[in-house]
Amino acid sequence: MRLSNIAHPAFRVAVVLLLSILATVCFADQRHFTFVYEATIEEPGEFELENWVTGQIRKSGDHSFGEADFRHEIEFGVIEKLQASVYLADWNYVSSKENNGFVFSDAALELVYQIRDPEKAPIGLAVYEEIEGGDRIFGSESKLIVQKNFATVILAYNATFEAVWQGRELGEREAEFQESLGGSYELNRRVSAGVEFVHEIAFPKFSHAERSVISGGPNISVHAGKWWGTLTALAQFTRARDEPDFQLRAIAGYAF
Repeated sequence: MRLSNIAHPAFRVAVVLLLSILATVCFADQRHFTFVYEATIEEPGEFELENWVTGQIRKSGDHSFGEADFRHEIEFGVIEKLQASVYLADWNYVSSKENNGFVFSDAALELVYQIRDPEKAPIGLAVYEEIEGGDRIFGSESKLIVQKNFATVILAYNATFEAVWQGRELGEREAEFQESLGGSYELNRRVSAGVEFVHEIAFPKFSHAERSVISGGPNISVHAGKWWGTLTALAQFTRARDEPDFQLRAIAGYAF
């Protein structure tokens, strides 16, 4: 990674907020991944607050590109096997050839229905639906979540289809199919480490498929008591011109 990328304004914003989030983690039922969802859910009456920071830097077609994305989420158990989440705000800071500055993106509602509990069944299984809306944007995201638990290892796979309408009169539309795979090993009671891989195919205007984009990298998760934090670093393997070469995502949660 070049020093110019490290000094990128969007990257600096993401790192500062990322570190401030992780500084609050005292080491709870945590997320072992940041790009892969797990089939475990909150019990009825349980609540959890999550804060996300994702930094993206450098594209093959725009070496000056940098973006920092932020999400604030409240997650809670509704009834047995059903979990809901409210994304209070998704916003970002972008620095590129086209524009610079902070932008509010959207708010969203997420529902997860657990078909099989990975802690009780041989294979955990859940389905996910998210509806988002904002200024000149509307989207839907559907996800299948599969999870397998071993003694000290967690494996998880997601298959996701997302559709987005945006712009004036929501006339711009795009779809994306994504697969993500993660593995996490419990080093001790408080620390887990693993890897994540993401495969994406975009369908501009709901038509032909663009070139696949594949990224992967390591993660680490720490937890204790009601706090937890997870950090993942991804590098793009396919060198797609319109996708970031590097991504860094942190999620910190507090259960109450």
